[in-house]
Formats: sequence, structure tokens, C-alpha cells
Amino acid sequence: MIKIENRLFFILAFAMAFVVALSNYLVQFPVKYMGLQDLFTYGAFSYPVAFLITDLANRKYGKTIARKIVYVGFIFGLILTLYFSTDFSNLISKRIAIGSGTAFLFAQLLDVQVFDKLRKKTWFIAPLVSSLIGSATDTFLFFSIAFYKTGVNWVTLSLGDLSVKILVAFIMLIPFRFLILSVGAIESKRKISA
Repeated sequence: MIKIENRLFFILAFAMAFVVALSNYLVQFPVKYMGLQDLFTYGAFSYPVAFLITDLANRKYGKTIARKIVYVGFIFGLILTLYFSTDFSNLISKRIAIGSGTAFLFAQLLDVQVFDKLRKKTWFIAPLVSSLIGSATDTFLFFSIAFYKTGVNWVTLSLGDLSVKILVAFIMLIPFRFLILSVGAIESKRKISA
């Protein structure tokens, strides 16, 4: 039987891979409502969840395990992206896969470091600051690698995506707090019953 600790690790790692693959697929589709197609893509709404996952892992296990979840999420996310979202005959599609992998790894590992440095501050400081820094890093790396000199207005798209990611980072504080409190309550009950 898999221990609860191991089960949570794998849930977080596979959730990370799913979010990365989903975001890599959704980034190909601009939001075409109210003239917003030049400002952001649907991937901007799903990708910030990756920072929530990293921050939950970091709070629960510490930075070493959080990094392992990033690596597992990266490998499986890349495999899923290559299989489901990459058209190998299309240069932009290949650049999206390369840009995504590069940006993801740098941004998530930076998120882990920043979170770890701030973990003793008020509960919301570490996840908020690390997510904002990670999102900015991810956005610039991804859009510059994926769309530079392709005719896509990547600067405007990246600024629009970043603004959505910042908004979602604030919203993600709610599930972060709830999940941290829930995991803590489950652990307390387990210790009492043991």
C-alpha cells in the first residue's frame, strides 16, 4: 500500500504535468472576446496553477522535494506536450514546446528558491511573491523563445498573459490557504489516532 506521503507527492507531480500540458495546448489559442486576442491566451488562466502546486509541495515537504516535483512535472509535462500539443511540421509548435520547457524549469526552480527564503514570513508572502517572480520569469522566457521573430506580437501577448497570471496568483492564495490548513488537519487527526 502506498503511504499517504508518497500518494500526495505523486498527486502533486502528476497534477503539475497535467497543468503544464494543458497550458501548452491552451497557449495556442488567443482569447477572441472583446478584442482581447492580442492581449492573452487561454494558457494564462491555467498555468498559474503550476505555481500553486509547487508552493504547496514546498510548504509541505520543503525545497528539496518541491524541486523533485518540478522535475517529475517537467518530464511528464514535456512528454504530454510533445505527444498531444506539438505539430512537428510547424516551427512555432516546436518553439512552443522548447519555450515551455525552458521557461517552466527556470521559473519553477526560481519559485522554489524564493518561496523557501520567504517561508517564515506571514503565510501569504511566500506563495504570492514567489508566484509573481516565477510568473514574470516564465512569461518572458516562454514568449520570447516561442514567438520572437514569428510575426506574432509576442510582447503585447506576454504583457497581457502576465497581467492575467498576476490576477490568478492572487486568487490562488485562497486554495493555497485552504489546502495547507486541510493537510495540517488531516495530519493532526492521524497523529491523534496513531
